[in-house]
Parts: sequence; C-alpha cells; structure tokens
Amino acid sequence: MKTLPKERRYETLSYLPNLTDQQIARQVQYMLDQGFIPAIEFNEDSAAETHYWTLWKLPLFQASSPQDVLDEVRECRQEYPNCFIRVVGFDNIRQCQMISFIVYKPNQSRF
Repeated sequence: MKTLPKERRYETLSYLPNLTDQQIARQVQYMLDQGFIPAIEFNEDSAAETHYWTLWKLPLFQASSPQDVLDEVRECRQEYPNCFIRVVGFDNIRQCQMISFIVYKPNQSRF
C-alpha cells in the first residue's frame, strides 16, 4: 500500500482536480434540490481549513438556479482574487451547514 504525497487538503472534494463550471453547477443543483440555502464564503489565509470564513453578502435565499450561485462566485472572485472561495448549503430546518466545497483556490483560476 502506498500513501498519498503530502500536500494540503482543504475539505470536501478538494482531493479532486479543479471542478469545472458544469460540475459546480451540478453540485449546486443538488443543494437546491435538497432545499438547502446556498451561500458564498471566502478566506484570505492559505490555511483556510483552520480559520473562520467570511460570508459574501447574505445567503442566496432567492437562488432558483445554479447560475445564480455561479454569478455570485464570479463577483466574489473579482473582488477578492487572492482568497479561497467556497459554496456552502444551509438547512433551514436543522439550522446547520449541510454541505460545503471549495470552488476557487488562488493561483488556480477557473472563472
């Protein structure tokens, strides 16, 4: 058995190659289908998994399509190009975060 090379892992899906817009849209559609409320968060620190994240605007209560979320990710990236950006999904019944994944890492542009 062989171990993986040592490199920083951030959180859900971070071990995969960068997700395409289409793959992100499918994940966001799943969140919407589950009734989760999407939100965008960002963090300037390279050790993103150990610090608090800053919420970009308010959660997207009115988001009806993945494109609504992708548009907000693009805006956040334009404003904070040197930050990690992730999408989170909140469950308003359980009052907690149910899903999150990084959609942008600095120096690995996708948008």
